[in-house]
Amino acid sequence: MDLFLRDATLADRQRLANLIHFEVYVHRHLDWRPALDWLGEKPYLIAEANDEIQGALACPLDKPEIAWIRLFSARSNLPLQEIWQALWEGARAELCRAGQTRAAAIVMQAWFKPLLEASGFDHTDNIVVLLWERGAGRTNPLPKKVAIRAMLPQDLDAVYQLDNRAFEFEWCNSANALALAYQQSSLATVVEEAGTLIGYQISTISMAGGHLARLAVHPNVRNQGIGYALVYHLLQEMQQRGIEQLTVNTQEDNFASLALYARAGFTQIEEQYQVYQYFLD
Repeated sequence: MDLFLRDATLADRQRLANLIHFEVYVHRHLDWRPALDWLGEKPYLIAEANDEIQGALACPLDKPEIAWIRLFSARSNLPLQEIWQALWEGARAELCRAGQTRAAAIVMQAWFKPLLEASGFDHTDNIVVLLWERGAGRTNPLPKKVAIRAMLPQDLDAVYQLDNRAFEFEWCNSANALALAYQQSSLATVVEEAGTLIGYQISTISMAGGHLARLAVHPNVRNQGIGYALVYHLLQEMQQRGIEQLTVNTQEDNFASLALYARAGFTQIEEQYQVYQYFLD
């Protein structure tokens, strides 16, 4: 099959929507921004044959040094490996020209893993899922009072600065991503000390329950109960709103986070996701 690669455009939106919503092979990143909203940014490639879209791959440059694969989708009646390889080679070339150092993907479905491995992606992390259920786990009381207030739009610059101090670069969010997270949040709170923001959390609520999407504490004040205070306050708020359970994701080897969540009554469940990275030449 002869595939023709080109940049996706806004004119492709409806056909891409059909590909994403009706095909079996669809990978979408855990993202605040829908896959179609990345149209117009690069790399966002389409593979065509016989004037029909056969597949699409998007790994646009949201922040320097790493490009997450936001979307890969392919028609199920065509060779999956062939479509992936053509699109990935095109995207890899664009990323190299842009000076990126690595690409990454979170494996959400089993079929995606062999495609990544065959293209030279390395398994670097595991993301585990923790669950808090009302009445199932005992939440230890706060050791001291911490002043927590609602996050405000004017906090976002400080939130972004803190986020970049608190996480390794592959896990940092861009300023745009944090703004979207705040806009879509159900409960977002911060902790200040002497006028400086030292911690924050962003959570959502859906029909499935609550989800703690983001928690960060400034490195200079870790191990002082700030993160636990944010989680404790969040759980109290969730219970007041009648939420029966709350989930959170973290890396398997993030022992500090695992200990914090265990103390708050979270338990690890079977669900987890593998992270793969490709180190560009």
